[in-house]
Amino acid sequence: MKVSGENSKHPLKQTPGDLPKKQGWKLFFTVMWMMLWVFASVITSQLIVGYLMLWILGTERFSLPVTTAIYSALSYVVAMLLVLIVPAKIASKRKTTEDKRTKAPKRKLIDYEELGLHEWPTWTDIGLAPVGYLAYLLLAAGIVALFSFFPWFNAGEAQNVGFSYYVTGGDRLVAFLTLVVIAPIAEEVIFRGWLYGRMREELLRRFSNKVSMVISIFLVSLLFGIVHLQWNVGVNVFALSVVLCALREITGTIHAGILLHMLKNGVAFYLLFMLGMG
Repeated sequence: MKVSGENSKHPLKQTPGDLPKKQGWKLFFTVMWMMLWVFASVITSQLIVGYLMLWILGTERFSLPVTTAIYSALSYVVAMLLVLIVPAKIASKRKTTEDKRTKAPKRKLIDYEELGLHEWPTWTDIGLAPVGYLAYLLLAAGIVALFSFFPWFNAGEAQNVGFSYYVTGGDRLVAFLTLVVIAPIAEEVIFRGWLYGRMREELLRRFSNKVSMVISIFLVSLLFGIVHLQWNVGVNVFALSVVLCALREITGTIHAGILLHMLKNGVAFYLLFMLGMG
């Protein structure tokens, strides 16, 4: 995401442009397309990896804990690649003729500034991760308490992580790498990186910085909750996403968010697979 002027050090703080009101519907469909593309990429990656592994390994071997953990890890990676590469390839082809005519510089396939990966992690990122974790716990507790008034909301329902038990150290290692390393990185790149970065950039063409920030945080967090496909988990990760988006706003990158996400999943991993509290 390219910016200039006094806010150039913070890629998510820009001055809103003069987008004509008649282009409001175009902006709406652009934002909806981004959200649908992320949702479709997450679901499609699970189908592609799942059916391939079933075809290669068979049902019995696919149901083994370590195999389903590998399936989950591969699904995260494929989803991330779909989100990052396919739209960039389409945009690149559409711009080829125009760029040649105007002699514009060649567009990057992956914009690391847009993803919030343009800088190295800092001590501030490390320090904000545990602070963000506490903020997430408080916010999640508040939202869950509100939803608990609805009879259809089961706050105690266990999250389906795709694999439920591990009996050997090797299996636990694969589960750890999937849940605590691969999943946080992939989900942050997809949601707080690509989706949030692009959505903020699009909304800034019509709305002020604060309004575009609030809308982006809400929509990204809403989608993040939906893709988890469980009411109680969705509400919980909605709160997590709000804090993760806020960390990107504060730091300008997703490094603190990745560390917070790893911390959150690491605690869940310990409770589920080490203490057996799942």
